[in-house]
Amino acid sequence: MENVFYIREIIHYLMHFIVPLFIAKIFLKNNWKHAYFLMLATMLVDLDHVFADPLFDPHRNSIGYHPLHSYWAIAVYFLGSLFLKGNYRVIAIGLLFHMFTDFQDYWLWKN
Repeated sequence: MENVFYIREIIHYLMHFIVPLFIAKIFLKNNWKHAYFLMLATMLVDLDHVFADPLFDPHRNSIGYHPLHSYWAIAVYFLGSLFLKGNYRVIAIGLLFHMFTDFQDYWLWKN
């Protein structure tokens, strides 16, 4: 079972760091570096984890638990990805993908 945990971690961090690179390179070709760094910056959304006790729990679903991972916040990120422009849209897309990554991390790998 330990190997599954390592695979889960690898997939989680690949989705946080590598997939946004592909998103930026494919959809934002002209300014992919800037878009990639904006999407990486959206990982600051995890600062809301500092209010949880314990700080990290591999068996806890982040979605719906942490304030910036709430369903209301996800709705705002979704609307932002539809209606905002420029950097704000890139940030909203990065936040949405972050939520998707956290969602799959719990639901596909829960024991």
